[in-house]
Amino acid sequence: MAISDVLVMQKARILWDYHDTGTPLAAADAIIGLGSYDLRVADRCAELFLSGLAPRVVFAGAMGNWTRGMFASSEAHAFADRAIALGVPAGVISLEPKSTNIAENISFVRALLPDAQQVIWVTKPQTRRRVSATLLVNWPEVTSMIAAPAHDLAAQPSAHHPLEALISEMVGDVWRMAAYTKKGFQASQPLPPAVRIAFDTLVTAGFTHHLPPGVRSLEQ
Repeated sequence: MAISDVLVMQKARILWDYHDTGTPLAAADAIIGLGSYDLRVADRCAELFLSGLAPRVVFAGAMGNWTRGMFASSEAHAFADRAIALGVPAGVISLEPKSTNIAENISFVRALLPDAQQVIWVTKPQTRRRVSATLLVNWPEVTSMIAAPAHDLAAQPSAHHPLEALISEMVGDVWRMAAYTKKGFQASQPLPPAVRIAFDTLVTAGFTHHLPPGVRSLEQ
């Protein structure tokens, strides 16, 4: 079934708003940048550090499907290089270059920060809900604040990750909200009717590249 570009963008905006959750920021023990294809996360980490919100920065991430071949080394190393170029002293940065998913990001960083009580997590705008839900299972004792680069849906696509890939990513992460809760990987999240409809519409439109093979519904 053909679906208009206008309808696609309407439904994409619903998913963007659903994923793009955040919290007020305050002073913390560390700023943690979660690695990905989006170096603007490192830029935001540098901005928050230089504003004085925390005395140290941790970058986490090995190399995933979307970043294989993109960076010379791990996502964590690439993000650290970017932050240093923006004025963050190398001596305040720690690296966790082995994690390959959000749960590992959190668990491995937790081992680096055993005494942390309050931390700021920086991720892509469309990943904030998954980070928040995963923290509730993997590090509930710490007070977590969730931040992201401050831009809207129109500015998120890039040459490396264009709009079609972004929409597929958001669709796939809605499915993970339900599937990963069942597996115990993250805390349950509400799935409002509008989000379910947007998911179904975008799956029908073919934005399925971030879903497991054969999965086409939230119940699978």
